Amino acid sequence: MASTLAESTDPYCLRSGEAAELLRGHPWRRFVALGDSVVEGSCEPTPGYSDVQWADRIATELDAARPGLAYLNLGRSGLRAHEVRATQLAPALAFGPDLALVVCGGNDAFRPAYDADNVDAELTAMIVALQQADADVITVGMFDVSYSPAVPEALRPGLRERMRLLSARTAKLAERLGTVHVHLTDHPLTADPTLYSTDGRHGSGRSDAIATAETLRRLHSHLAGSAS
Repeated sequence: MASTLAESTDPYCLRSGEAAELLRGHPWRRFVALGDSVVEGSCEPTPGYSDVQWADRIATELDAARPGLAYLNLGRSGLRAHEVRATQLAPALAFGPDLALVVCGGNDAFRPAYDADNVDAELTAMIVALQQADADVITVGMFDVSYSPAVPEALRPGLRERMRLLSARTAKLAERLGTVHVHLTDHPLTADPTLYSTDGRHGSGRSDAIATAETLRRLHSHLAGSAS
């Protein structure tokens, strides 16, 4: 469903010049993104909103604030958490990042047999390895896609329960491990149909724009906390 707004007028998106202010003086020089289709970029275009995908937008804004950023996006559609770790952690570490985005588990949670403990273990292994390599790590609780109009009504309750469990457990991991955590699951618009694509699994250009704004604001808070 299309939004009646545009990114420039959407109250939940970045204002003109805000990204530069949020990231002013940031220290990051090498940014890597690990994950599934959310990281690779599978959002559905929304008229009036940028077509640049979420992880790429973060990289673009980091580079604009401090030119010369090295960026590697390893995201691949359809991967479960254990596959992300098996195929992406080694090249991510070899890249030598000082900032890493880790987003996975959604494909696990789409399955009724979702094993929360196993997903936690995979996320923990990736986060710890990246932190031990001196990278700041961004984790995310994603928008609740069970609200997508394309999800059949009968499937919504189970999917909602699993997606919210994944989000809650990722938030607990983030608190325990000290990541920069972006919590989108309870965003005021999480039930808004304009945030979701027509495939019932991904977001829209609007959701990526909002996720970018929330991520940059959390990075700013992290920088402010580190400086205090």
